[in-house]
Amino acid sequence: MRTRKSLKLTALVPGLALACAALAFAQAGAGGLAQTGAGKPYDDQVKTLLARPEMQAAFADVEKNRDRILKEWIAITEINAPSGKERERAAFIENLLRGYKSLDVRRDSAANIIATRRGTGGGPTVVIDAHMDTVFQEGLKIKVTEREGRLYAPGIGDDTRNVEAMLAMIRALDAAGVKTKGDLVFLFTVEEETTFKGVNQFVKDNKDKVGHYIALDGGYEGFTYGGIGINWYRHHFVGPGGHTRSATPPYSATLPAARAIERIYQLQLPAGISTNINIGMLGGSEVVNAKAADAWFTVDLRSTSNDVIADLDKKIAAILKEEADRERMTVRTERISSTPAAQIPGHRESLLVKTAEAVHYAMGFQPSIGIAGSNNGNVALLAGLSAISTGAADCGNSHALTEWCDPETIYKGIQKTILLGVAMAQLSE
Repeated sequence: MRTRKSLKLTALVPGLALACAALAFAQAGAGGLAQTGAGKPYDDQVKTLLARPEMQAAFADVEKNRDRILKEWIAITEINAPSGKERERAAFIENLLRGYKSLDVRRDSAANIIATRRGTGGGPTVVIDAHMDTVFQEGLKIKVTEREGRLYAPGIGDDTRNVEAMLAMIRALDAAGVKTKGDLVFLFTVEEETTFKGVNQFVKDNKDKVGHYIALDGGYEGFTYGGIGINWYRHHFVGPGGHTRSATPPYSATLPAARAIERIYQLQLPAGISTNINIGMLGGSEVVNAKAADAWFTVDLRSTSNDVIADLDKKIAAILKEEADRERMTVRTERISSTPAAQIPGHRESLLVKTAEAVHYAMGFQPSIGIAGSNNGNVALLAGLSAISTGAADCGNSHALTEWCDPETIYKGIQKTILLGVAMAQLSE
């Protein structure tokens, strides 16, 4: 149950057990007590880590620097970063990172920024990732506004909240003198919203070096440990075209396109399997007074089941052919991108997932835990890496001009990320 204020350090440590018990009691109903942890040994290990003075000092640094975090978050949000055109925002972030003496900072061939905080040795390399790009158009002037306790701006949540969380995490670890056995790799990626170019390049170059992968993108009170499959297409109906006043048929290619769209939206989606279909873009002729010789639309097809994706692919293809044949036109399909569903057998009981669960409970959440992630974590999972995705603030209206975040939640979200990252990289004595 989320509170309006970020949890204070004193509430997180001495009173943790009582707080968790009270939370469980409050949420208990006729069906019995709510779950209060991930189980042994994960809960005990996380609580022990949370009580360490280094961790208390790191959490305190976040509270101490609330104003700096908020101002920096706003500043980064106001640097527009359309996918594939992240250069200005990336330069701003890289300049900040190069001021932190604990980091080795470099760019790779995809223009990702890779900032490595070296461990003392003997622990796994933990990658913590946030993407720099947004979905908004080039030239958009972004200004963060505050209304009724929320911050509003395109991209303030997806994924700028998590970019700022990583920056604040690094500073807090440094201020508290936290040392980990394993390296902590802070990865700022490009083109997550469009092609997965950044994460694909990083995983290709570093797969054998990564112990755990944490994608900060979405989520706040919970996390995902599986990836939804995502197929993007552009379907074209191609016909002879003509003038508005030309004899019909032939009709404009928009007619079979419109009929196909309606039928696709009427397809029955499977119960119990997370599945989505969206038609987001449409196009036709270049002028008003022409019958379209090429009318097209995009399809975003997603499911946690590759079998469901294959079945819907066949049904959509049949609809397209039937509507094209009806008007004696042809269909041409472009596959824009294809990312299979990524579900690793047994991953629910893995070290990363169980530790992440324990961390969320220790922070006072009743976490939702799912398998329908849709972010850079998918690529890591497909490569066979232990990966999850979560987030560092409560936000909404992602990908809309009305996107918003509750700023009070980011501080607790940063603390959660610190606890999770150190737990996985292992605290060095």
